[in-house]
Amino acid sequence: MGDIVKRGVIEHAEALARGEYSAEELVRAYLARIEEKEASVDAFLYVDCERALDLARESDKRRADGVSRGRFDGIPIAVKDNICTRSMPTTCASKMLDGYIPPYDATVIERLRANGFIIIGKTNMDEFGMGSSCENSAFKITKNPFDNERVAGGSSGGSAAAVAAFEAPCALGSDTGGSVRQPSAFCGTVGMKPTYGRVSRYGLVAFASSLEQIGVITSSVADNAALLGMMAGQDAKDATTASVGAADFESDISGGVSRLRIGFPRELFGKGISREVREAVLAAAEKYGDMGAEVFEVSLPSLEYALPAYYVISSAEASSNLSRFDGVRYGYRAAEYENITELYLRSRSQGLGDEVKRRIMLGTFALSAGYYDEYYARARRAAALIKRDFERVFRECDLLLSPTTPETAFKIGEKKNSPTQMYATDICSVPANIAGIPALSLPCGVSAEGLPIGMQLMGDSFSEALLYRAAYAFERLGEAKNG
Repeated sequence: MGDIVKRGVIEHAEALARGEYSAEELVRAYLARIEEKEASVDAFLYVDCERALDLARESDKRRADGVSRGRFDGIPIAVKDNICTRSMPTTCASKMLDGYIPPYDATVIERLRANGFIIIGKTNMDEFGMGSSCENSAFKITKNPFDNERVAGGSSGGSAAAVAAFEAPCALGSDTGGSVRQPSAFCGTVGMKPTYGRVSRYGLVAFASSLEQIGVITSSVADNAALLGMMAGQDAKDATTASVGAADFESDISGGVSRLRIGFPRELFGKGISREVREAVLAAAEKYGDMGAEVFEVSLPSLEYALPAYYVISSAEASSNLSRFDGVRYGYRAAEYENITELYLRSRSQGLGDEVKRRIMLGTFALSAGYYDEYYARARRAAALIKRDFERVFRECDLLLSPTTPETAFKIGEKKNSPTQMYATDICSVPANIAGIPALSLPCGVSAEGLPIGMQLMGDSFSEALLYRAAYAFERLGEAKNG
């Protein structure tokens, strides 16, 4: 069987169609890889071994009977633990939801199952999606597969690490301020945050509803495009999904970048960006120029407000969304209390981690009487300004190119006690969430310490096909060079 776990989704689909191996053999190979690597990576909170093998055997029977669910029938996928799965736990990596098994599947899970994908397990994350390092999980810390003393990124760190460590060929994450793209940059994978409204959020446990989207993490651009195409589309269960027709991200993926206008925002290359990251991304810009694109500097002055606006808006929405976890309606309940106030206080104090409590308090303060206009309303005005800046710049260029993160993966514990330093790692990624535009991270180099460097492509709303086209051209250039 060789190193079949190192193949991508499309490669597996082609091999299954040829009969090179069965879905059961494929799933067994990934389960063996998980058993081998989990002690050092800790990407998974739950692995559904027996059910995954049963589903693989069912897939093999469908293929033998000529009633396959499609080219990806029988391929395993890992899922972030804040996306509801009917057959296995969904805990959001929180003591508050420990042991909870939803009675339904998220829409994206329904669509993946309909195409024959097998959910192999649920991946670790920062609790309720709040964090940038996967250190805020109530259960474990996910390690970077390139250096186990460093973070995998967050909050979808488990998903990115699982793909990077070849424990799964693909994974789902969620992205509120960079939580798919930042760990993808740290782990050397491809991560896409779609346009707000492109993918249904039904069944995603809400952190900040106006900002977050479910995204895809893979080892290649083509795999990513294929998966997003299956998940995307309007959903009657989610009123925020957009009616934009069928999503085909594969047919034009090899169209190249000739005559594309690619801007690089000067605000995302300045203070706080490490020399290695800046040089790697600027080198990528030169390569795009060599491929026929027009590459030039642009300015989005409002980006200086993006990080503070994001943390006020997201924390305010988290304060509201997480109010249901009170020991009565949902979640962990304290064992001892004398009255209803004490029940709420003890249940939330014991069931929620420090970072979640920090953001709830920040959000509650921002929404409180006397401070709403000073903080939340002002953050919303800043967000509107940022959106207008992006609308203006996309009249000048087709795509934007920037670093995904200001630095490579940092050491575990290095920023844990400094929230402001941790929040600053999102400086390049949060603008796309505020503007609601698609953004994709892909590898563009390696640091002197052997750590992946990621670059980010951003486009106008619903321009995912163009992002994939530009990313694929760069990825193929690297393959040609290495070949």
